[in-house]
Amino acid sequence: MSRAVLSIGSNMGDRLAHLRSVVDGLAQRVVAVSAVYSTAPWGGVDQDDFLNAVVLADDPELDCLGWLRTGQEFERAAHRVREVRWGARTLDVDVVWCAEPGPSGPVPCVSADPELTLPHPQAHNRAFVLIPWLDVEPEARLSVAGDDRPIREWLAALDADERAGVHRTELSLHRTAGGAAS
Repeated sequence: MSRAVLSIGSNMGDRLAHLRSVVDGLAQRVVAVSAVYSTAPWGGVDQDDFLNAVVLADDPELDCLGWLRTGQEFERAAHRVREVRWGARTLDVDVVWCAEPGPSGPVPCVSADPELTLPHPQAHNRAFVLIPWLDVEPEARLSVAGDDRPIREWLAALDADERAGVHRTELSLHRTAGGAAS
């Protein structure tokens, strides 16, 4: 069974509905969903704030590339357009971290492939990824260029302004038994 940490974000249209479409689409594969956070855009492009969250998911049928393809399907369904790097988007689904089965348990995938670099090459620099990740996996670790640390330490190493720009909202991606948002 592979496990993935997916960072999801939206700053166009019905942002919350776009995020919920990922959780709904993953259905039983969802292990945990973080709180929803409001964050300023990253990358220097003038645009509206994002809603961001992290989803932890398992699927025995998917490998790491399969998680990428699944995320891209969700983006297409949300009519994601890639015109400007780090520009506004209806939905962004990034595979931040992925592990596949090994003889002694899950083995984190490492890839330098430009199509899917793992772990995500900027995850350790982005509070909007690390803060929600802590919600779903407080003891998670991330290895960057051979430096393996708890994500809590990567977050503490970020500039205070980067951390302060991530605001927990009252919004939820969880659904009640009747299907309404909780």
